[in-house]
Amino acid sequence: MAKRITKAERERIKNILAVLDKEYGTDKKCYLNHESAWQLLIATILSAQCTDARVNIITKDLFCKYPNLESFANAKQEELEQDIKTAGFYKNKAKNIIACSKRLIEVYHGEVPKKLEDLITLAGVGRKTANVIRGNIYDDPSIVVDTHVKRISNKLGFTKEQDPVKIEFELMKILPKDHWILYNIHIIRLGRTICTARSPKCDDCFLKTYCKSSNCK
Repeated sequence: MAKRITKAERERIKNILAVLDKEYGTDKKCYLNHESAWQLLIATILSAQCTDARVNIITKDLFCKYPNLESFANAKQEELEQDIKTAGFYKNKAKNIIACSKRLIEVYHGEVPKKLEDLITLAGVGRKTANVIRGNIYDDPSIVVDTHVKRISNKLGFTKEQDPVKIEFELMKILPKDHWILYNIHIIRLGRTICTARSPKCDDCFLKTYCKSSNCK
């Protein structure tokens, strides 16, 4: 937020986070199944314009067929496209996964880097994907702006921006660091179950007293 945050607004934000913590707990649960940093990276690349549930179905077999970065780096693009076809945008995702795997091996010796500036040099990796890795793998405070965070943060009056990068920086100013990744986890759950994009259940929402959406008035 460009304006200075008042004491009352900070108290309101604190209360909203407390309600979210009470409702959903404080465990930092990642919804994409993975056993390593590189698996989460590939799963997150697949998750663009695709549900986590669908990605988890795909990666269950995918990570068996391709058990390491080398197997992804050496994969035939046409074959990988078919393996991930139900994720959507499969041609571009397959190309990026192969290129990303090759760079991880050649430049980073098979390790997923921690720094954002290194992560975003990987094919298919933008700030959102990079922050997923930083927050979930390295416990490095980061804010992930997906469609749920964008939509609900606007409803809560945390931001008026629509650009994900601008939203990220505004949320960094008003949210305490210990809730940066946790906020994303909570808002994803809220957005999937109650504050859905098409038919929000406003009467059932535990944040309705804080919501600035016209639906809650």
